[in-house]
Amino acid sequence: MKITAIYLGFLLLILSFSACNLREDRVREDSLYIIHAGSLSVPIKEIAAAFVEENPGVRIYTEAWGSKAGARRVADLDTRADVFMSADYMVIENMLIPDHASWLIPFATNDLSIVFTANSRLSNEIDAENWMDILLRDDISYGRSNPDMDPCGVRTVFTLQLAEKKYGRTGFAAKLLSKDRENIRPKETDLIALLESGHLDYIFLYRSVAVQHGLKYLELPDSLNLGDFSLNPWYANAVIETLGTAPGETITEYGEAMIYGLTIPHKTENPSLANRFVSFVLHPEKGQKIMGELGQGPVEHFDNPYKDILPDLSLHD
Repeated sequence: MKITAIYLGFLLLILSFSACNLREDRVREDSLYIIHAGSLSVPIKEIAAAFVEENPGVRIYTEAWGSKAGARRVADLDTRADVFMSADYMVIENMLIPDHASWLIPFATNDLSIVFTANSRLSNEIDAENWMDILLRDDISYGRSNPDMDPCGVRTVFTLQLAEKKYGRTGFAAKLLSKDRENIRPKETDLIALLESGHLDYIFLYRSVAVQHGLKYLELPDSLNLGDFSLNPWYANAVIETLGTAPGETITEYGEAMIYGLTIPHKTENPSLANRFVSFVLHPEKGQKIMGELGQGPVEHFDNPYKDILPDLSLHD
């Protein structure tokens, strides 16, 4: 009897482990983990819902970060990541390729705006001619994201440098960047609550996010908003040094028109489903249509250096 009991117990233990493994395999097969830029929170929510509707039973889990912080999660931590979507394709180039990813694909554009509410001080006066002076005022508070963690923070610095050069305002960028430093946040969407609560008067934010949240915004000229590909030679006048992936490492970044990028990291646990999701995002009548409705157009001019090694995504199936 004792031998029989031991045998049955051992058999139950094996069956239990087998059942756990089957459940884990099923979870891995049916689930997708996406790390994405904070500015993509609304589009990803809608794209994920549409993808699940087309693929019943799939579960999608998302994490919103400043793109650089998200890339560090992919590179440094034991964090599952089946798809990584960045507000700047160069984050993938500089921080993930070749050790953590093999390729990237551009999938959306954007431009930078100065965002505010009806309760922001001087909101009825700010315009394309006086915004520099208004933001410098001691009685005005503004916020921006951290350039070491978030591309929007980098692009804010670029815009201020370009404004200084365009209008001949020597020292403007350094002066404004040294102001209100307590209002710097890890990612640009962290600033929205501070703006809506009245803690901040103005924030630098992507125009698409302002539209999605029903916020007022000042449109900057193309020479400053980083949204015009034909102005890349001009944008390149702006430059910043930011932290890299490894401790003590820095990256020199130059201004260019905004291009969002995505990749499937090497660590993906579900490459097949990740491929299907990326295909959905890039499909002109699916993900790209949703992106367009939310204020972000497609990338039309991009010579992808990884075009020869991209996975077969069957974009038009």
